[in-house]
Amino acid sequence: MAVRPGFVLEVDERTPPLLVHQGEGLLLEQFPLGTRVVYPPEPLPGLPDVDAAIVDALEHPQGSEPLRELMFPGMKLTIAFDDLSIPLPRMRRPDIRQRVIEQVLTVAAEQGVDDVQLIVATALHRRMTAAEIEYVVGERVFRSFWPDNLYNHDAEDKDNLTHVGLTDLGEDVEVNRRAAESDLLVYVNVNLVAMDGGHKSAAIGLASYNSLRHHHNSHTMLHSTSFMDSTRSAMHSSAWRMGRLLNEHVKVFNIETTLNNQAFPEKYGFLTKREWEWSRKDQAMAYGTAAALPKLPSRQRHKFFQGIVADYQVTGVHAGETEAVHEKTLEAVHRQQLVEVEGQSDVLVVGLPFLGPYNVDSVMNPILATCMGLGYFFNMYRGKPLVRHKGAMILYHPVTPEFTQLHHPSYVDFYEEVLAVSTDPATIEAKFEKQYATDPWYVHLYRTSHAYHGVHPFYMWYWATHGMDHLGDVVWVGGDRKACARMGFRAASTFADALEMVSGSVGRHPSITYLHSPPHAIADVR
Repeated sequence: MAVRPGFVLEVDERTPPLLVHQGEGLLLEQFPLGTRVVYPPEPLPGLPDVDAAIVDALEHPQGSEPLRELMFPGMKLTIAFDDLSIPLPRMRRPDIRQRVIEQVLTVAAEQGVDDVQLIVATALHRRMTAAEIEYVVGERVFRSFWPDNLYNHDAEDKDNLTHVGLTDLGEDVEVNRRAAESDLLVYVNVNLVAMDGGHKSAAIGLASYNSLRHHHNSHTMLHSTSFMDSTRSAMHSSAWRMGRLLNEHVKVFNIETTLNNQAFPEKYGFLTKREWEWSRKDQAMAYGTAAALPKLPSRQRHKFFQGIVADYQVTGVHAGETEAVHEKTLEAVHRQQLVEVEGQSDVLVVGLPFLGPYNVDSVMNPILATCMGLGYFFNMYRGKPLVRHKGAMILYHPVTPEFTQLHHPSYVDFYEEVLAVSTDPATIEAKFEKQYATDPWYVHLYRTSHAYHGVHPFYMWYWATHGMDHLGDVVWVGGDRKACARMGFRAASTFADALEMVSGSVGRHPSITYLHSPPHAIADVR
């Protein structure tokens, strides 16, 4: 196997079959000679003493006074934190958010602060259950604050929203009232990829639809030419304008944490290794797991994958002023995930895993699969996309038209009604978004159950806007043909069939790049 700089390798005669995720399944695929494989870098070592690193970050913050100096008796303190959409899979306990929150609460107690509330920054995501919140914050914090002073943000609770103002481009900044009226807002995040964190935390996580509509729309997504590079993302530019305005209104102290690439437990270590480095045990686990999964009933397969807990190690903790902190955070993320890649290919291949930000304890329906493939994985680059303009993207996923009514009720209607009329994001937005965003039943389910907001499937479709515009062909290997057709895509039985189907646009002998993920890799395309 010819080795290129970094973690980019070329398939030759000696290359073993490569592992490919396909939803709740795994394949071992033999790729054509010359295929370029972009592997995620090996996991970095974790911090030797995480608790000491947290204390140091709070005492020596970036661009801010120490946390202790920002607290005083009688003040109103709000701690907001990321919801269950990250990290993926969930991390082994104690969650890093628990460890940070406990330290913040310790400082608050020492400073005589007794008006403290904790808010899950769900934006328009589903409400977390009590058990899910307890898993993140730990039993002690949960017992002390739940439910009156530890709760999910409600973007539809009009009485508990504050309109902070308009940005210089006329964007509404409307956020959680408690957070906006606090003497100090502490935000605790997990920066799994470069897209996370910064002003995107409070300005989006604690916002209402009235705010989110300014950047979660088809036009903004079309002009976000890399979600992993904030300098090229119109969405991030909007969030940064909103965040700066929010920071003028309330004192914000951001605490950002980063993790390594140890996305799977040791038992399934083959998932984080390069195939030619597999031990005999790894080989047996890989081939055995790939063969056994199709034989399991779907419920057992689902339980197996959703039960995976990652052995992440914490690689960084930074605290203080939002932008100064985020600069340090991005350095840590890039150290773990950035891979230098020379040039673009005609074809980009990605295997989609079982889990994304919006199907925790649920199924990945066709709209979420599209968001994962064309929204997230297509955008895992800095500089230029891994695939050339009007090239082809081949994705592995069953694209089963299965939906969870508890979590995704509006997705069912979006799939059946909206996509039957059009698949064009701008047309969909103009014709249908407001109806779904304001539908009383969807609002009721979002507020009282565990449903994503009625507008959420629209946002997921918009995430794919740039990918749809850039690509000439999209083919799903193993995808349900009717579901793929409903979304404007094609399905193939095998990778060879998919290459044949895209040959009209990329030729008979295209250059191919396989983005081998997860764990995550960000391609720095030169």
